[in-house]
Amino acid sequence: MMPTGQQDPASTETAIADPGSAPPLRGAGVPAVGNEPAPGDDIRELIRSDLYRYAGDCSRSSLIRHLLFNRSFKYSFWLRLCRSPSFPVRTLARIMHRHLSNSYGIQIPPSTRIGPGLFIGHHMGLVINHTTTIGWNCNLGQFTTIGSNHERAARIGNNVYIGPGVCVVEDVVIGDNATIGAGAVVVKDVPENSTVAGNPAKVVSTRHPGRYVCNRWPMAGRETSRPG
Repeated sequence: MMPTGQQDPASTETAIADPGSAPPLRGAGVPAVGNEPAPGDDIRELIRSDLYRYAGDCSRSSLIRHLLFNRSFKYSFWLRLCRSPSFPVRTLARIMHRHLSNSYGIQIPPSTRIGPGLFIGHHMGLVINHTTTIGWNCNLGQFTTIGSNHERAARIGNNVYIGPGVCVVEDVVIGDNATIGAGAVVVKDVPENSTVAGNPAKVVSTRHPGRYVCNRWPMAGRETSRPG
């Protein structure tokens, strides 16, 4: 449930999208684990969804404020634009992405499949293999590595919280609403609605799934509630 008083990203009068535009993206990004991401992601909607995770709204003032002062959002902003259909925008975005990757110590290749609502907890020490698939509303903590030596990295579901210092090894599946505790080493699949911790990571709780994933971007066709 969203905090009281937040604006619905689909109806915000000052939203990034043009007035009178369609509601939030339908089916873009990464669907549930095991399905292929939909092609032709709407870059504007993906940026709006990321902004909503930080600000709780999609207003132009929030966009400007977070671009100026929130390094995590700034990184994801340029990461999303790396897939823009516009050659000039895509070229500039790739230059900015490379610069910010070197400055912040973050390595998320533009080709990585990431659904709407990406939240980077802190702007440092994050390495994601390009074959990783990430669902909707994922939280990524600092000093986390999601890797593979065989070009088959993890498939991560929706509303997943990955804490600081986590290492996810090879092609495991992390289910929806999972919580991965700080410092965990994930070498096996993580069941949905569970909390895992330790080395190797083991289930320690099934209570309050997804409790640390706040300001969730509405998942069309999957959630009945809307921010409000």
